[in-house]
Amino acid sequence: MAQHEVTRKREVWSGRSVFIMAAIGSAVGLGNIWRFPYIAYENGGGAFLIPYLVALLTAGIPLLLVDYAIGHKFRGSPPLAFRRLRRGAEFIGWWQVLVCFVIGVYYAVIVAWAARYTFFSITEAWGDDPEGFFMSSFLNQDTDATFGLSFVPGVAWTLLLVWIATLAVLALGVQRGIGNANRFFVPLLVLLFGALVVRSLTLDGATAGLDAFFTPNWSALTDTGVWIAAYAQIFFSLSVAFGIMVTYASYLKRKTNLTGSGLVVGFSNSSFEVLAGIGVFSALGFMAQAQGVEVGEVVAGGIGLAFIAFPTIVSEMPGGPLFGVLFFGSLVFAGFTSMISIIQVTVSAFQDKTGLGRVPAVLAIGGVSAIVSLLLFPTTTGLNTLDVVDRFANQFGIVGVAFVALVVVAWIYRRLPELRDHLNSVSSFKVGTGWMVFTGIITPLVLGYMLFSEIRDRVRDGYGGLPDSLVTAFGWSVQAGVIILAVLLTFIPWRRGIDEEYELDENRPPASAQAPASSGAPLPGPDSSTGGTR
Repeated sequence: MAQHEVTRKREVWSGRSVFIMAAIGSAVGLGNIWRFPYIAYENGGGAFLIPYLVALLTAGIPLLLVDYAIGHKFRGSPPLAFRRLRRGAEFIGWWQVLVCFVIGVYYAVIVAWAARYTFFSITEAWGDDPEGFFMSSFLNQDTDATFGLSFVPGVAWTLLLVWIATLAVLALGVQRGIGNANRFFVPLLVLLFGALVVRSLTLDGATAGLDAFFTPNWSALTDTGVWIAAYAQIFFSLSVAFGIMVTYASYLKRKTNLTGSGLVVGFSNSSFEVLAGIGVFSALGFMAQAQGVEVGEVVAGGIGLAFIAFPTIVSEMPGGPLFGVLFFGSLVFAGFTSMISIIQVTVSAFQDKTGLGRVPAVLAIGGVSAIVSLLLFPTTTGLNTLDVVDRFANQFGIVGVAFVALVVVAWIYRRLPELRDHLNSVSSFKVGTGWMVFTGIITPLVLGYMLFSEIRDRVRDGYGGLPDSLVTAFGWSVQAGVIILAVLLTFIPWRRGIDEEYELDENRPPASAQAPASSGAPLPGPDSSTGGTR
């Protein structure tokens, strides 16, 4: 009886298909839409797809499967899962949690911007000067100050609503909240963005934009920087190595096809990125033709693409308001599903550590995240602060913790064979020596190079011409504080019975003993334990 009580304590997805939808919702975010097209164009155009595919197969999907194996086998949030892997590895889990905390507090404000711009599109509120509107009228940016607390009400109220919506979904639980939200928003995102791509392809100049995007520059393949850019894009777009997929996999039922799920998520994410490139460059081709310039002169990425270039396109094209609603609505849905996954990591870790119920944990951890977010980012200096925090959280936080985690798991504790065996025990597609080489050698080398290069460049050049005081306070200091706090959190005692629960769960009768109709072997067909299909 005790065994069954323990087993029921952790929430589970109702089926593998729900998990896949949630994982895709996390992976497909803002970076797919505004980062991939620009990175591809700058790194060889159509030729970039070759290193991109290589990176997906040798680093993206293998690393995704590492996360799945750790979360599914050790049944916990990142700190608990790494603690169960080996006591000394717990700090890695807390490092991942704190990276998610940092990303969550600024990611929300970008979703809030996109939400406001969805409504701005209806009236084309930015007028004839989208850049001036964004920087001055909308954000009220103070170009002289490095940091301040002068709030911008229009941004602050929208940001508060984003946090209320996020916490409401999380409070409903893994299945009723996160699962159902992704089953609704992910298909809606695909529908909206698909409509946007179709409309983009009908614009005058779309062909020129696609030519610029897909025309290969084969010489780029001899540039190591292009290959690093491909690995970085795959790495940042798949939501791997900073706790999200560990957490999501921990809610899977015992018999779930992990490798099949990883393949579906990995290729779905990349397919959406290519679709985004088609839509974005078709629109940029129209913009270039309307302005009488080459496509390369209007190409932009990130915030500049979303909030300056696209409003310009909306103003110049027939039926622009509808196009704007489709684009910014897609940003809202892509960002919101990713936002849910990011905050869930911190909530899950707090629950595991303290034993607190879901709603109190969401209100406590989510509430703190919301307060920090509302204090720092809807201000007249919030854009520069966001820029620094985002750069350091990605290039130092995510890359750093991923590098350390792989080195610890593969080389210090030598647990890759165990994780490989776990994947193979529940999956139809088996992994072997190749997977271990990719995760234990190739990916750590790439991550180590990325981390070393970033540290060297930031120490030598600073960042973006911003004041050293701002970069130090919100860049270096935040990331150093994350590591120190991650270590300190390992000294806080876990709730009573956490180890006994896992031991009982591990020693419970296998699926074949509980359900005689099942053989207990890896299932070659539909996953009957989850109701999903492979």
